[in-house]
Amino acid sequence: MNPEAITAMNQAMGIAGAVACLGLSATGSGFGTGFAGTAACGAWKKCYAQNKPAPFILLGFVGAPLTQTLYGMILMFVMFGKASAGLPILILGIFSGLGIGVSALFQGRCAAAACDAQAETGQGLTNYFGALGIIETVAIFTMVFTLIAVLQIKV
Repeated sequence: MNPEAITAMNQAMGIAGAVACLGLSATGSGFGTGFAGTAACGAWKKCYAQNKPAPFILLGFVGAPLTQTLYGMILMFVMFGKASAGLPILILGIFSGLGIGVSALFQGRCAAAACDAQAETGQGLTNYFGALGIIETVAIFTMVFTLIAVLQIKV
């Protein structure tokens, strides 16, 4: 293989890794917001059926998994700068995107339970957001540790 072809292949693998990071993070956010959103709608329906006020704060639970898409986007832009490294960026992109996306998915599952509990009892709001924050920390750690790894790559 000629050097230009190798350079192009490395660049393509690096770009694929950066895009995979964003895509997997956003996929997790999609699942997470979907779980939380359907639970919020169900909780609001219960409130309306009981002539109770529907808590607007449930939208905070629904939106919690969205931040993981931003973490994937931040990593994607940094990875674009090192795309010529090729395979290391591809591997980092896939695994960091997966870690961030799974965090979003389970944050959405937790947010779904929080929607139901908050609407039913009207209590525990700070506890629910605390649990969501702990799950969020997994995504933040993944982003930071991946940034450290990416910045160590010599191009």
